[in-house]
Amino acid sequence: MRTVKQRWKISFHRSPSSIKKQPPNEFICPISGSLMADPVIISSGQTFELNCVQACKALGFKPILSDGSTPDFSNLIPNLALKSIILNWCDTFLLNPPKPIDLQSAEKLARKLMASQQTTHNEENDQSIKGVAENGNDGVKKFTHAESELTQRRTHFTSSSSSDESVATTTPLPLSTRPSCYSASSSSSDIEILSPNCSEEETIIVLLKSSQVFEQEEAVMSLRKITRTREDTRFDLCTSRMLSALRSLIVSRYATIQVNAVAALVNLSLENRNKVKIVRSGIVPPLIDVLRGGFPEAQEHAAGALFSLALDDQNKTAIGVLGALPPLLHALRSYSERARNDSALALYHLSLVQSNRSKMLKLGSVQTLLGMVSSGHLTGRVLLVLCNFAACAEGRAVMLDSGAVKCFCKMLKGDELDTESTRESCVAALYGLSHGGLRFKGLAKEAEAEEVLRKVEKAGSERARNKARKMLEMMKGRDEEEEEEEVVDWVAFLNSGEVTRTKFELGHGMMNGSGANSTEF
Repeated sequence: MRTVKQRWKISFHRSPSSIKKQPPNEFICPISGSLMADPVIISSGQTFELNCVQACKALGFKPILSDGSTPDFSNLIPNLALKSIILNWCDTFLLNPPKPIDLQSAEKLARKLMASQQTTHNEENDQSIKGVAENGNDGVKKFTHAESELTQRRTHFTSSSSSDESVATTTPLPLSTRPSCYSASSSSSDIEILSPNCSEEETIIVLLKSSQVFEQEEAVMSLRKITRTREDTRFDLCTSRMLSALRSLIVSRYATIQVNAVAALVNLSLENRNKVKIVRSGIVPPLIDVLRGGFPEAQEHAAGALFSLALDDQNKTAIGVLGALPPLLHALRSYSERARNDSALALYHLSLVQSNRSKMLKLGSVQTLLGMVSSGHLTGRVLLVLCNFAACAEGRAVMLDSGAVKCFCKMLKGDELDTESTRESCVAALYGLSHGGLRFKGLAKEAEAEEVLRKVEKAGSERARNKARKMLEMMKGRDEEEEEEEVVDWVAFLNSGEVTRTKFELGHGMMNGSGANSTEF
């Protein structure tokens, strides 16, 4: 029979790895239920696994915590102290450090928790969860790209903008007429289309206006599917009633509805006949709200929709007046490449109009855009916007004050431009600034522009060579004019006696003429 002392002795000499470890509750993520590898503190003070927070934000889900509160996911701060404590705890008990949970697994866990917590909610919320859960393992991830189409890009985009100062016809970068937030392989093709035996428009509108969230999800998914796969339906489905029903869902607090509603709008906007109708329906303000603070994927589609709508000249001024310029400029720094590209192209087309250029200049866009091209960020597309600014006197003045000449010369001199079309855009922007008169000449001399332009004249494309040649001729011509100007040596002139003779002759004439003093006061 073992004594108490013996039992304690045996227990004391057990290997740490043989003891069943129970991590403290503060080491466990409330959503995953496992040890946190990448803990973050949220605005309300709790700590979660990073990807679990991202999954909840994507799903629009706020879990109910054990104390009955709901978390605030608006801001995330890495909890480095807790992470270090967790790693030390693992070392103490000879455990492998926890691995970060991947986003797809985090979404599954969030969905599972969301479904379990909704059992006590009302029927509407319960049906909403069922609709999300029935999507299976893919869930919202099925819709990570907008259902717009990519078409063949034109080498030169010619705009019929009412602005006389447009330089769109001279910019050499190939431009797309469709948003880049499109994936032809989108898995949304797996969704069932509504019964073709009934009126598609009427059926979709009824479901869009339903009070049941699950039916709204079904409607926006089906509309997105139909308008992507059947181009002939885009014009027929873009009615005032459809746009009115869709408008309220664009700012839905449910990620699935918001994302698919904006993506469906992108598809409808691809039909040229729909562009003006969509803007006049009042749908641009909700799009701007999504671009400012919507779900990340919905923000991509919102940027694509504004780009698509801005292609029509009748919409350009209206979109600028409605307030799209500030969020589009902000989206240039988005984490999403699609959002950045579509925002840049939207700004290019909007800046073809003088009123929008003036607004952008007042927003300090020149400094922002020059900083982007200097750092190699969206260089080609941003240069297109700067070309539009350089084509008007107001824009030239701001660009000259902001160091644009030095910036462009440095880019051309250092071979920092990766494509010939981008180099042409840079030369075109510099050419626009060359109409700034003597101010440009002085800045160009400081930036050693002549050396750069001679290099372009020898090795650039035909379009770039022509512009470089004109700038060199302009600069050379003014130099020769200055050299030919007569320089008067006033000291020599005064010592030559010419002043005395002139004065004498003038006085003699005056004395023989009208008298000693002919000046009247």
